[in-house]
Amino acid sequence: MRGFSDAERDRIRENLHEAGRKLFAQYGLSKTTIADLTGEVGIATSTFYRFFDSKEALYLSVLKREGDEIRRRLAESDVADSDDPEVVVSEFLHILFDEIETNPLISQLIVSDELDQLDSHRTAEEREKDRREETEAIRAFVDPFVESGAMYGDDPELVARAIGAIPYLTLHEENIGPEQYPEVRDFVIETFARGLVADR
Repeated sequence: MRGFSDAERDRIRENLHEAGRKLFAQYGLSKTTIADLTGEVGIATSTFYRFFDSKEALYLSVLKREGDEIRRRLAESDVADSDDPEVVVSEFLHILFDEIETNPLISQLIVSDELDQLDSHRTAEEREKDRREETEAIRAFVDPFVESGAMYGDDPELVARAIGAIPYLTLHEENIGPEQYPEVRDFVIETFARGLVADR
């Protein structure tokens, strides 16, 4: 990249990430233009393409960072401090739901239903890699319980994927009804967490 020092490239890339996080959270992928992004950063459109192939590529990069940060916060939380699998799964799911419902970027992604659009910009290998990372983050919490027989099921991968599927309930908030949704969400979390625990 002639014309930019390493420090300038790093600064522009970081500024594009910040602009993307802000604008994608506010307007969604479809309504955010490359001109919006470059205007926010103060660079030419042609400069944008020296860093990212498309706005979708920037969005995926922003989401990757967001996912890494969520996994870091989960790993540093005290969720795994309990030796009760019901408590661990319940608290883990409450944290995930809270992140989805309060993080403007994640909320916008779900509300705008842009997951399919983004998936068309990823290879099957990239999508599988993301699924593996998500599953591994959950397995870090539940594997010991599965291996000790404290949870139903003898396949930690299956248990982790089942736990990871529960937060997709957020996609149906409108169908459930906004007033009833919080109660339904909590009931599903508690019932699912209790149901995973093997007979004591």
